[in-house]
Amino acid sequence: MLIPLVYLLICITLICLLLLFPGVAHQGTDLGIDLFMEALFPYLLPYLILTQWFIRLTPNTNNSLSRFQLYLKTYGISALGGFPTGAATITYLKKSKQISLKEANILLSICHSPSPLFVLGFVGNDLLNDTTFSWQYLILYHVFSLIILGCFYFYFGQGQNESLTFTEVKSTKQPNPFTSSIKDSIPTVLVVGSTIIFFTTIYTVVIHSLKSFFPEIHNGIMLTIAAMLEMTNGLKIGNELFIGQPSLLPVILALFLTTQSLSIHMQVAVIAKSEQLSLKPYTIMRLFYALLIPLLYYLIFI
Repeated sequence: MLIPLVYLLICITLICLLLLFPGVAHQGTDLGIDLFMEALFPYLLPYLILTQWFIRLTPNTNNSLSRFQLYLKTYGISALGGFPTGAATITYLKKSKQISLKEANILLSICHSPSPLFVLGFVGNDLLNDTTFSWQYLILYHVFSLIILGCFYFYFGQGQNESLTFTEVKSTKQPNPFTSSIKDSIPTVLVVGSTIIFFTTIYTVVIHSLKSFFPEIHNGIMLTIAAMLEMTNGLKIGNELFIGQPSLLPVILALFLTTQSLSIHMQVAVIAKSEQLSLKPYTIMRLFYALLIPLLYYLIFI
């Protein structure tokens, strides 16, 4: 009862802020649209369509495919497409009964990483003008994730029947795989765009409200709120604040890329709930990653 009441109070507060500062809300919406169109849309859409197309072109009637190969394929798709491609891929595999509910719950927590195009393009080229950090982070993140994936396979997948059970292919004419990939990618893109625009707008209004009461608010508080609500905006502000500190900036960027933001977690939650996947393993794994990845990056590369 307490949690719904807290949500209700937060919702009422945000509605009041939007009504009090409509001009600021408009600026936040414009900022969210710019971030989505310039930083995410060019990197997300092509990979999302291609990965969905790849899934449909991969034969799903071959029962000789081992679970470990399926895990690797799923991880590879999520690693190339970035979040929330992993969630979209896993829900598709669960819906087509290629993986069990337990497998889907755990894979959801492992097959979740930023797009290499985003890390190399937006973070490396656009923010840092140097892709060294991007390559270091991607290598560390994926080596760590593959180790976790291997542990999961030896703990759970190895003892399972190596053959997979697929849904039977209907005799009716199947839709074109490429066309289906585009259609199935549209809802995911809309979820991503909507959450980014929403949380960027909320961030802009909340920061404006705080500055009205506390004009000398510390930049660290602004950065923390931005990173918590929307990762892309947090990365941009973090780069602006710490661009002159080469030892600290990479760790901050690694932290934000690993913890992601409420916007991204909401995207995953919306997609995962379509197949009733549990978010508990996902939450635990995100906390685990948030503690270890920035620490390992600091110890190895700084």
